[in-house]
Amino acid sequence: MSTVEQSPLSAAGDKLSQFAGKKHISIETYRKTGDPVCTPVWFVEENGELFVRTDSSTGKIKRIRNNPRVRIAPCNARGTVKGAWVDGEARMIERESSEHVFTLLRKKYGITYRIIRLVQRFSRSKAHPIGLAIRISSA
Repeated sequence: MSTVEQSPLSAAGDKLSQFAGKKHISIETYRKTGDPVCTPVWFVEENGELFVRTDSSTGKIKRIRNNPRVRIAPCNARGTVKGAWVDGEARMIERESSEHVFTLLRKKYGITYRIIRLVQRFSRSKAHPIGLAIRISSA
């Protein structure tokens, strides 16, 4: 019996398929101590990567700056994991790409997205929105 090796790209694609049609992912980032912190977030998928909107002042941004390694899994709105954890790497994306991601999120989440964004505009925070790209590890 011969074994067929899977290419790294198709292995990542297989891991990505569990996120199709889902509304939330849990993103696990790591403190400097190595302790994990899980956060449920909205996301969109495009060209084999997952994208998230967050604010510049969030803990996950600080943790990703220190360590881009993450784990993600499908979850419900409360963060209860509903699938397998997969390893990945997160990076902040430039403003133009972030605007594109925000448009995709607006299309996916509709009026709920718009209401949350409106409420956040009136908050006193000086944080600004940031797009995150998450690439799933193929190993």
